[in-house]
Amino acid sequence: MLVYLIKRILAVIPVMLIVAVIVFLMLRLTPGDPAAIIAGDAATSADIDLIREKLGLERSLIEQFVLWIGNMLGGDFGESFYYKRSVTSMISDRIWPTLALATFTIVIACVVAVPLGTLAAYKQGSWLDRTVMGMSVLGFSVPVFVIGYVLIYVFAVKLDWFPVQGYQPIADGFGGFIYRLILPSSALSVIFIALIARMTRTSVLEVLNEDYIRTARAKGLSETKVMTRHALRNAAVPIVTVIGIAIAVLISGVVVTESVFVIPGLGTLTIDAIQGRDYPTVQGLIMLFSFVYVLINLVIDVIYSLLDPRIRY
Repeated sequence: MLVYLIKRILAVIPVMLIVAVIVFLMLRLTPGDPAAIIAGDAATSADIDLIREKLGLERSLIEQFVLWIGNMLGGDFGESFYYKRSVTSMISDRIWPTLALATFTIVIACVVAVPLGTLAAYKQGSWLDRTVMGMSVLGFSVPVFVIGYVLIYVFAVKLDWFPVQGYQPIADGFGGFIYRLILPSSALSVIFIALIARMTRTSVLEVLNEDYIRTARAKGLSETKVMTRHALRNAAVPIVTVIGIAIAVLISGVVVTESVFVIPGLGTLTIDAIQGRDYPTVQGLIMLFSFVYVLINLVIDVIYSLLDPRIRY
């Protein structure tokens, strides 16, 4: 197990290096000059050249890449072209709303989807099973921003149960913090409820006909114990895989939801940075998202052996 973990950790290095090269070249080779955007429409050629020299854009791509990698390894993602602030400090300020939204969303998705998927498998072919599968298809089909605007119109505008937009830090009150996360988390959780429920149903169905399930029932165990202790536990590996992927996607995929509900997280920061061609900020965000994705996949592999003792590395 230890040898496997060391190998996986070492494998992160070339993966992140490849990501860094792709991100660096993708941003540098796209049309447009960030110096001209920063200088504004009224700037002269001399002003633009001065900004390019100050930002180091006159150097070769290789020099820029080596300098960027060296600074990044030291925890310095550079300075934002637009905000004139350290990218690291900007990410630190914006990461908490994103983490709060992602955490609340995945909690809602798991609490709703796992029991629904398990019941759908247990009641295979019933109206409950068809309803859950139909709602799953609907959840996959409707875009998040459409769900968000529908929830805003119904629960914020018409019923006036929740605020339309905005975010409240937890330091200003836990109740208000949760209250303002309900609508955006509900909108974002729909697609993940659909995904996790379908995977749970499929995984549980695969184990319901196994010999140990029949043995557990023959011993007189209740259906609740059979489903939770035997069926769901043995079906947990693919379910955990999907949940882990969902967490990684949530951290990096809250852009639309944060824009709809005006949440000052990494999603809105990403949009602003892309629109302003803010190279250091975009690069720092993508590298952060990539590292989170790789790290969560590593954690999932470790959890496998805890859920299923038959798995050995």
